[in-house]
Amino acid sequence: MPSNRYSSPLLFSASQSTAPAPAALLPWLSTDGSLTAMLEAKSGQPLLVTRSFEGYRPLTLAQKKQLGIQGQALNRPLLAWVREVQLYGDDELPWITAQSIFPLKSLQGRARRLQQLKGTPIGYVLFKRSRTLPNQRLIQHTTEGWQRQTRYDWYGRRVLISETFLPQFCQKLLGI
Repeated sequence: MPSNRYSSPLLFSASQSTAPAPAALLPWLSTDGSLTAMLEAKSGQPLLVTRSFEGYRPLTLAQKKQLGIQGQALNRPLLAWVREVQLYGDDELPWITAQSIFPLKSLQGRARRLQQLKGTPIGYVLFKRSRTLPNQRLIQHTTEGWQRQTRYDWYGRRVLISETFLPQFCQKLLGI
């Protein structure tokens, strides 16, 4: 499994499918750098971000575990700032659906700006000073498409970002 000094090995899950990810999609699923930058290079223009939800939600047990929360905290209700978006390149249909989860504990100091992203791609903020970030990633196939769930360690704060590559992106741009 691919790994480097910044990230843990990639974990592949067969939650919906036992077929391996298409080879053309692997660089997109496994990049340790900014997916935003890759998508903008592919489209030749800035991404359009449309928000479908932005606000507070309680973390699920699975999300708590993905964020590395342990012990008694798993049994307590914890709130997070959640942002759900669609990312558009140079097409009328979205390429990616994404969900960003910021535990309230992570939104302190300068990190509060993560609640004010509006239509800004999160990659602009996360990768502003570093080309790669420490992370742990799970790759799986869902009913919507191939998905990567990444827990980033951003200046000592954990954030969870799930990105699903929609069929139109895979078909039109990658030919798969």
